[in-house]
Amino acid sequence: MEHNLDLRFQNRSAASALSADAGEPQEAARSLRALLVLDHLARAQHPPTLAQLAQRLDMPKTTLMRLLAAMQRAGFVAATPTENGYVPGPQSTALALATLRASAFTRACRAVLAQLAGKLGETCNLTAPDGDQVIYMERVETAEPLRLFFAVGSHVPMHCTASGKLFLASMNRLERGRVLARLPLTRNTPRTLTDPARLEDELERLAARGIGIDNEEFVRGMSAVAVPVRDAQDRVVAAVACHAPTARLMLDDLLRAVPVLQGAAQSMRAVLAEHRPGG
Repeated sequence: MEHNLDLRFQNRSAASALSADAGEPQEAARSLRALLVLDHLARAQHPPTLAQLAQRLDMPKTTLMRLLAAMQRAGFVAATPTENGYVPGPQSTALALATLRASAFTRACRAVLAQLAGKLGETCNLTAPDGDQVIYMERVETAEPLRLFFAVGSHVPMHCTASGKLFLASMNRLERGRVLARLPLTRNTPRTLTDPARLEDELERLAARGIGIDNEEFVRGMSAVAVPVRDAQDRVVAAVACHAPTARLMLDDLLRAVPVLQGAAQSMRAVLAEHRPGG
């Protein structure tokens, strides 16, 4: 998906790699079809349909349908409920995380977050969009005993988390409308915005400020602020976020730390550029 943390092959797609090797045996080319599908799904701005995938990958619909069904059963592909589209599934995310966990990229991300957590004294996260949810890519926990724990790879909702609202606010209105139309606006706390019009107004305000805010909307007694991490094309591809219990820090306290978070986001942007494939 287009907004995902940009860890994909950018200079040469799998499809072009196949076409460049005209002597590749047909059987070997067929064995790479699942990777081609995942590569395309990871890059797509919107979940493509079966017909769109078949056209873009130059693959027969019946063949592609069987392949998608098998990938869906294995968890590598997921179908969107309302638009008949496809997105990478949880197993794809798990595979990506397993690949990255011990990498230089992960160590560099943790170094940025550790420095930030040391300054703020609270848990700091690197998050990214994953379908219609937010995924924790990396995090450094506070040393305080009162804290909210989420393992790396965990997913949280878009509509009521600081990172999720940041990602929604960074979208253009058309794309945001499509996402909001299919999101389950579940009420997690009394402060959760579940009315689409009120949420849209909030997202417009956040877009103007360039941040994401969770004012006890996801977990009661917990607030958070997120700032964007942008790629070389100035697209929001990830977020650096900090959350804290209101018993220790109020939302206003976290808002005063936004310049510090933005400095960490700039450092994270440099990490992404340095570790970009082909970079």
